[in-house]
Amino acid sequence: MPSIIEITDFLAPELDVYARLTEVQLLNREYPEKGLFIAESPKVIERALNAGCVPVSILVEKKHIEGEAKEIIARCADIPVYTAEFDVLTQLTGFKLTRGMLCAMRRPKLPSVEDVCSGARRIAILENVMNPTNIGAIFRSAAALNMDAVLLTPACSNPLYRRAIRVSMGTVFQIPWTFLGGDENSWPDSGMQTLREMGFKTAAMALSDDSVTIRDPRLLSEDKLAIILGTEGDGLATETIAQCDYTVRIPMSHGVDSLNVAAASAVAFFQFGQIE
Repeated sequence: MPSIIEITDFLAPELDVYARLTEVQLLNREYPEKGLFIAESPKVIERALNAGCVPVSILVEKKHIEGEAKEIIARCADIPVYTAEFDVLTQLTGFKLTRGMLCAMRRPKLPSVEDVCSGARRIAILENVMNPTNIGAIFRSAAALNMDAVLLTPACSNPLYRRAIRVSMGTVFQIPWTFLGGDENSWPDSGMQTLREMGFKTAAMALSDDSVTIRDPRLLSEDKLAIILGTEGDGLATETIAQCDYTVRIPMSHGVDSLNVAAASAVAFFQFGQIE
């Protein structure tokens, strides 16, 4: 039986994870094995559970206990379920809960790059993409458009930030991902070397004099292709582009020179994902 606990004390330490801890505190870089993340809405929580993530506690609007949240609560029968009315939860968290439900979960141990890319033919590499909204949108496109994995450079925002999870609709739990290397100096040199050793050709999404169109047939013919997307604003670093096998542009009209990185990812994934 689940332990349903009515919220009577806003300052209860059990509620810190939902109301007072920052994303950096949840990440817990010093003790990553103790790190947590917050999944929001029954669908997203279900995808996290299906991926093997371990729940710690649930915060749910009272009316959903026997409604949308019922099956999730049944799957998590041995953890505390904190509950209150809508207005109380909004006051506690500072925002309206999506579908009335949050779940605190333990951060899983990150897999190796080799494990993530085992058997993969189409992967995305994100270089210094720092906006969690963009991270979430890219993951959603990657899942929808047949990418096999996502790799992130160390300066990227973490895909398990609450906003990234929410925007991705939980696809961060469906697409294999990990970070490349252990520090910012590992990219592009050692990261590119790892990709080459795994047999990937690299395609930098960037504007340059020698770029090829996204429709170039050589790109589709590559057995293993890594699509590399750069940070908001500046795009890919010059040294990254220089080490790639291809520099690829998306044809534009009306004088537009580029797309937001999330929009560009969707175009590239659609072209290279080879959905039948």
